[in-house]
Amino acid sequence: MGREIWCKPLWHLASAFLECPRRKSGTARCFDPPPTGNEGIMRESIVIIGGGHAAAQLCAHLPTAGLGAPVHLICEEPYPPYQRPPLSKSFLKLQHEEFQHHHPDAWYADRGVTMHLGECVQAIDRGLREVVLASGSKLRYGKLVLATGTRARTAPAIAGPLENVTTLRTAQDANLLRQRLLRQDAGVLQILGGGFIGLEVAASARQLGWDVEILEAGPRLLARAASPELSAHVLRHHVRMGVRVEMAVDVGGFECASGRLASMHVNGLRKPVDELLVGIGAAPNIQLAQGCGIAVDDGILVDGRMRTSDPDVLAIGDCASFPYLGRRLRLESIQNANDQAKVAAATLQGLDADYTPAPTFWSDQGSMRLQMAGLWRPGLQAVSRPGVRSESCSWFHFADAELVAIESVNAPVDHMWGRKLLSAGVSPPSSQVADPQALLKSLM
Repeated sequence: MGREIWCKPLWHLASAFLECPRRKSGTARCFDPPPTGNEGIMRESIVIIGGGHAAAQLCAHLPTAGLGAPVHLICEEPYPPYQRPPLSKSFLKLQHEEFQHHHPDAWYADRGVTMHLGECVQAIDRGLREVVLASGSKLRYGKLVLATGTRARTAPAIAGPLENVTTLRTAQDANLLRQRLLRQDAGVLQILGGGFIGLEVAASARQLGWDVEILEAGPRLLARAASPELSAHVLRHHVRMGVRVEMAVDVGGFECASGRLASMHVNGLRKPVDELLVGIGAAPNIQLAQGCGIAVDDGILVDGRMRTSDPDVLAIGDCASFPYLGRRLRLESIQNANDQAKVAAATLQGLDADYTPAPTFWSDQGSMRLQMAGLWRPGLQAVSRPGVRSESCSWFHFADAELVAIESVNAPVDHMWGRKLLSAGVSPPSSQVADPQALLKSLM
């Protein structure tokens, strides 16, 4: 799962409200009522809801902030936060590969973090400043941080669960998909969606000997996140790998039998289904925020300090929609989670540290590594820069004469110096960028 970006998605599929089953708390203990008097609100507990990268990074920054407050981390999954990018790549290809935790259990305990594993939040009572858990426990908070992330979008027309249909968002999803891909009789894997998840899984499945077919509803791959130039390059790469790719497809007419998806109609033609991955993006988990009256709109609305419409409730990571250049943006990336966690830690200290995004994304698809910096948008001028090898290249994207985004394929040095140019606000002449003999570091 390389880092897919969703900036105000252009379409939405209907999806049901995710209900959390009642689970027994893992390593949790309830926090006593908060102290009163002169100790102040920051001596009360900080409750973090979510078990993803943003939550783990915030736990790392809080001890440095020196707040001295008890911290509670509530993870819906039964294990501590783990690395998600490998789930669509190396994890799928290796039978005994374990998913990688950000930190061991003792690391959290040493930092005063009580983990509540396999536990769901049922409701947030902002009046009582309480988080109500599905197990019946209640946690009082002084500050609450929502790091609820996203969930995989599903195709409403497919009645599930079905034995041969899956999505990929969690370790449980990845385990299930791996079991199917590593079976002896590799068959045909069809993938709905030509985004990062679908493309990464397609590359992994081809390396395992599967026939792979990508079915994309849009006119090109990665249409919301990448330039037409990069999309075309990615398409050529996958075709060379032996992946069949169909664009502008109309998929429907799903037919089920014996707990499996037997067939579906693609552009009116019936196709049998062996295995199907639904990779049509992700939706932000906003139900808890919405349920307690916090403002939402394709994400939990925050200001530059990660505060929601309730200043005692923050939101970070994939679920947070923040102001950017006169509009609202929601980014799904490791860099975004890291940077927002730092800003949230500063806000919890009472510091004035506005979030300034420096978007970076990456994706590994077989032998192709994509690296992106800045945000591509339609209307930019693309300047191609050949790489040092035949399979490497970059595109530098300009708005008039201003450099605003860079996309690189197997060109880590160009990507590194391109990021430095963006960070420094330097916009070199396009003629120099296009010259592979011109060293980018000399343009700083």
